[in-house]
This record gives sequence, C-alpha cells and structure tokens, in this order.
Amino acid sequence: MKSLETEKLCIGYQDRLIVEDLNISIPKGKVTTLIGPNGCGKSTILKTMSRIMKSNRGAVYLNGQAIHQTPTKEISKQMAILPQTPEAPSGLTVYELVSYGRFPHQNGFGRLSNEDKRIIRWALEETGMIAFHDRPIEALSGGQRQRVWIAMALAQETELLLLDEPTTYLDLAHQLEILQLLERLNREQGRTVLMVIHDLNHAARFSHYMIALNQGKVIKDGTPHEVMTKEVLGQVFHIDAEIVLDPRTNKPICLTYDLMNHERKLEAVNG
Repeated sequence: MKSLETEKLCIGYQDRLIVEDLNISIPKGKVTTLIGPNGCGKSTILKTMSRIMKSNRGAVYLNGQAIHQTPTKEISKQMAILPQTPEAPSGLTVYELVSYGRFPHQNGFGRLSNEDKRIIRWALEETGMIAFHDRPIEALSGGQRQRVWIAMALAQETELLLLDEPTTYLDLAHQLEILQLLERLNREQGRTVLMVIHDLNHAARFSHYMIALNQGKVIKDGTPHEVMTKEVLGQVFHIDAEIVLDPRTNKPICLTYDLMNHERKLEAVNG
C-alpha cells in the first residue's frame, strides 16, 4: 500500500529543471530513504512532496488525494515535515516549541486542551526530552535540539514523518539515537518514515526501502540488498565500492571505496 506518491513530477528553479517526470511511491508503514549525491534533487523532492515547494508540473498524492488540492490543515494532520536546518524563534522553551505541533488539531483561540497537553508530554517522553521541558532551545546541544524538533513532529500525531537529513551535524552516538528513535516509532506505532540520509550505511541499516537518485532521476529503488550494490553505487556516486554484509544486522554495508577513473565512470553511467 502507498502512503505518498508522485506522478510525472517536474521541479525546477527559474528555467532550469532539477527533477523531470519523477514517479516514486513511498510504502505505507515502512521506513524509506532517499540517497544520492549532492545536488541530485533529494531535498527538492522532499520539499515538493511535503508542499513546501511548488512543482512545475505533475502531482503528489497523499493517501490517494492530490496534496495541492487538499486544505493545509488537513495535510498537517496526516504529514509532519522536519527540514534540514530548522530554526526556532528566539526565547522559546522546549515545551512551547513542541506545543506548536498541536496547531492542526486546535480550534477557536488555540488554547491547549488536556488532550493536547497529554500528547505533548507523550512526545517529550518518547524523545527523552521531558526533563528539559522548561529549557530554552538555545541552551540545548545539537542532538537535543534535533530530538525536540522530532517531538514537535510527533505531537502532530501524523501517520507520515518526512525528515531531511535528521542526523546532520550530530556525532555518531547522537546519530544512532535519532535513527533508533525513528526505527522504534515505525516498529511500535506503524509510522511511515521518509527521510533523506547521506550516510549510506545508516540508510541501509534503518530502511525497509531505498530510492537511489542522480540528476533528478531514479537509478534504482527496492530493498537495501537491491540498492546497496557495487553496480548501483557506481552509477549513482561514481565510486568503486566494496559491499559486504554487516554481521550484526545482515544488511549490506559499504566497507570501503575508491573514486572511479574516467573510463569506468562512463561504463557505470552507460550501464
């Protein structure tokens, strides 16, 4: 079953097309990652699928409905988006930022109901941030700030979470914390997760489904075992990669790699 899909999606800046005739489907109840080199259109695709950006042509469907024909508040009840470098207004506390996630569910004067407060507390507990609820956002570490933004997304109570590089600027331990949290939300609550990740080994480890992109086009999609191959990584990143199975997870990992020379690059691009 599909939760989010595109149909002949074209996205561009001014007269330059970044993405052309893109057709992808995000499986419902699974973790999906978009991978590809810098500038290939990953973040642009994510922003357009979440309606932050407009497409030139084509359509995006959320649970069968065209998102550009659906009221914003209805979209916000079904989909939460965490941009790559979110910024909070100065002076906000952790609790206040997370409470913004309840906006799509509020009526009238926007006062928090007991149910809103219960869900905000739950989101803070799920992300391990309940003890920091009265701290200013500026006083938090990078990993803690990222968890607060995820808590805000959880407070929206959406079935679909979109995250653009959720581990950017985090150290190894904090990267794992974030990815294991998303893995647990998927496993225990059936949340559908779509994220952009640069670390190929993290993408393979935490995903059910991967979509490899280059120059705005899908090179390969499928399970990590189907996408994390020497041939696919050669086409997408122009690297000569050594792929092995992780003994802990049985997922493919890129053990080492070299840059391809010009001749091998041409061979990879041409299949």
